[in-house]
Amino acid sequence: MSTSLLARLNAHDRALFARWMIERPATRTRRAWVALTHLGGFWCTVAVAGLPLVVGGALHAAAVRAALGLVISHAIVQILKRNVLRERPSLGIGVASLVSIPDEFSFPSGHATAAMAVAFMYAVAFPVVALPLLVLAAAVGFSRVCLGVHYPGDVVVGQAIAIATDLFILVAMMPHPI
Repeated sequence: MSTSLLARLNAHDRALFARWMIERPATRTRRAWVALTHLGGFWCTVAVAGLPLVVGGALHAAAVRAALGLVISHAIVQILKRNVLRERPSLGIGVASLVSIPDEFSFPSGHATAAMAVAFMYAVAFPVVALPLLVLAAAVGFSRVCLGVHYPGDVVVGQAIAIATDLFILVAMMPHPI
């Protein structure tokens, strides 16, 4: 009898998580991961997407798209979390998380999705800062694994949702010839 694709992916995801979590980070490193992970949290992503709405020009236009990407991708994440019901590593395999967890469900990562949704839209609008923004968003996702609150697959899927949502918005908002 063959194992289902999802079961095999889950096993590989757990094994990768276990390899990364063999050694707990030192206090200074842990503090850096905690600070980084908060960049993908609710208040930070809403502020980064929302505050530029009060200015005009290209920043305003990018903020509108970033806010839309954040809201729509967050809705998708919440629907998936409430239907997939994947336990977080602290519940599923008993690894203590190094930060508080917002709920019991792991898949997909809301922090990774939020950080990437906002960063991707600003990266498209301002290519000169694209690389640092995208690296920072990827690091937020990685921090979620390092802190023991998500499996790597949760992060990758969350970031993919963010990028797909943002691309959809960019195409939908393109001016169409009449």
